[in-house]
Amino acid sequence: MKVDRNIRILMVYPRYPATFWSFKHVLKYVSKKAAYPPLGLLTVAAMLPAGWELKVADLNVAALRERDLQWADYVMVSAMLVQKASADQVIERCRRLGKKVIAGGPLFNGLEHEYAAKADHLILNEAEITLPEFLADLRSGAPRKIYRTSKFPSLESTPPPRWDLINIGDYASMSLQYSRGCPYDCEFCDISATFGRRPRVKSPARFIGEMQAIYDRGWRGSLFIVDDNFIGNKKAIKELLPLVIRWMQEHDYPFSLFTEASIDLADDDELLNLVIDAGFNKVFIGLETPSEESLKGCSKTQNCRDDIPAQIRKLQSRGLQVMGGYIVGFDHDDEGIFSRQMRFIQETGVVTAMVGLLIALPNTRLWNRLKEENRLAFETVETVGNNTEAAVNFIPAMDRQKLIDGYRELVKTIYSPALYYERVCRFLECYRPARREKLRSPHIRALLKSLVYNGVFGNGASQLYYWKMFWKTVLFRPRAFPVAMTLMIFGEHFRKVAQKI
Repeated sequence: MKVDRNIRILMVYPRYPATFWSFKHVLKYVSKKAAYPPLGLLTVAAMLPAGWELKVADLNVAALRERDLQWADYVMVSAMLVQKASADQVIERCRRLGKKVIAGGPLFNGLEHEYAAKADHLILNEAEITLPEFLADLRSGAPRKIYRTSKFPSLESTPPPRWDLINIGDYASMSLQYSRGCPYDCEFCDISATFGRRPRVKSPARFIGEMQAIYDRGWRGSLFIVDDNFIGNKKAIKELLPLVIRWMQEHDYPFSLFTEASIDLADDDELLNLVIDAGFNKVFIGLETPSEESLKGCSKTQNCRDDIPAQIRKLQSRGLQVMGGYIVGFDHDDEGIFSRQMRFIQETGVVTAMVGLLIALPNTRLWNRLKEENRLAFETVETVGNNTEAAVNFIPAMDRQKLIDGYRELVKTIYSPALYYERVCRFLECYRPARREKLRSPHIRALLKSLVYNGVFGNGASQLYYWKMFWKTVLFRPRAFPVAMTLMIFGEHFRKVAQKI
C-alpha cells in the first residue's frame, strides 16, 4: 500500500535489566528514572519526515501504555543485546494488536535471522543509509523486509538528536556521539566489524552545536560522549578539543564529561592536557587482563606493556577516574587468572571495575574462529548481551564450571565492602582533580539520602566503611569528598549486581 499521508510512529526503547552499567540501584539517590536517554532512537527520530507524528516510549522510564500502541501506525524498536527479553515482549504485544514493527540497532543486527521472522521490517547497519531507502519504498507502497549496507556514511549527514521528544529530567546523564569506529581490531569486539577501523567524526561546529542544544534545553551535569574510542582519530580530536575548551569556559563548565578511550591516552601529553582542560573527569578503558599471552591472543597488543599500572596512575593523578573493563575466560587463562585479576584491579585502584566472562558476540573474529573450531555452545545471544552474567556461549579452554566458579568468586571478592573501600582509598591517593566539582542540588540530595540509606540503615560492613570514608575525606581530603562519597554510593549498586552474579 502506498503511503501518501503523515503517519504516527511510536518509538520504543526496551527495558534494561539491572546490569553493571544500568546503575538502577543508585538512581533513587538522584531521583532519576534511568541512567541514559535512548540516543540512537532520538537521532533516528530526526531522520523521519517532518510531518510525521512521533512519540518516544522509554520503558526504563515508564511502562509501555496500551493506548500509545493503539495510537501508532508503526512501532519502531531499537535495542541492544542486553535488552532482548524486553524487546521480545514489545514485539509480541505489537503482533497481538496487528501493529507493524520496524526494528534496528545492535540486537537486530546480531540476530537478523531470528528477527526477520518477528519484525515486519529490519533497518540494519547505519540508519543514515538504510533508513532513507526504507522510507522511499514505504512511500511507493513496496517496503522490503530487510535493509542492509556495507557502506560507512559520513557523520556530517547525521542530524542532531530530537531532545524535545523526551523529558531530560528523567535521566541521570545526557549523551552525545562524536565518532564511530575504532582503529584497533580486538578479536572479541564487534566495533570494528560494525563501524570500521577508520573512525569517522562529526565536524567541530556540528558537535559544539549539539552541546549547545543540550545546554539550551536546561541540562547541567553529567554528559557521556558515547564513542567506543573517543581518541581513535587523534588528529581530529586535537582539532575539536580546543573548541570544546573554549565553549566550556564561556559557559562556566556546565557539564562534567566522560567517555571511552584506549590506554594510549596516557602516552600523549598534548592530548591528555586537552582532555583534562575540556572538562573530562572519567574515562572507561578496556584493560581486559594482566596476562600478556591472553592480550596477544585476542589482538589487544596496545595493552601489551609492563607500565599499564603507571599509565593508570598517571591518568588518575591528572584528574581522571579510570573505569576499567576486565575479562576472564581467554584460551590462555588458567586457574591462576582470578587471583591475578584481583591483584591487578586492587593495586591500580580502579574502583569501577567491570569484570565479565569472555563472550563470543556475533560478527566478531572470535565468533567466527570459535565457529570454525566447532566451539560455539549455542548460536544465540539470548543470555550473553550482559557479559556480567555467569554464562558463556562457547566451550572454553578452562573447565567451564571452574571458569564460572572462579569468576563468581572474583566478582564477589572485589565488591566486598573491605576491598571496595581499599580500592577507593588507593584511587584517592593518586587522584588530583583538575578543578573543584560544582555541587548542584542533585548532589546535595544524593548526599543526604546516602546518609540515611548507607549511614543509618546500611548493613554491617558496608555501613562501617561508609562512615570511615566519610570522615577520612572530610578531615584529610575535603576536595575529594564529592567523588569519594559518589563512589561509596555506587558501591551499593555494584554489590547488588555482584550478589546477583
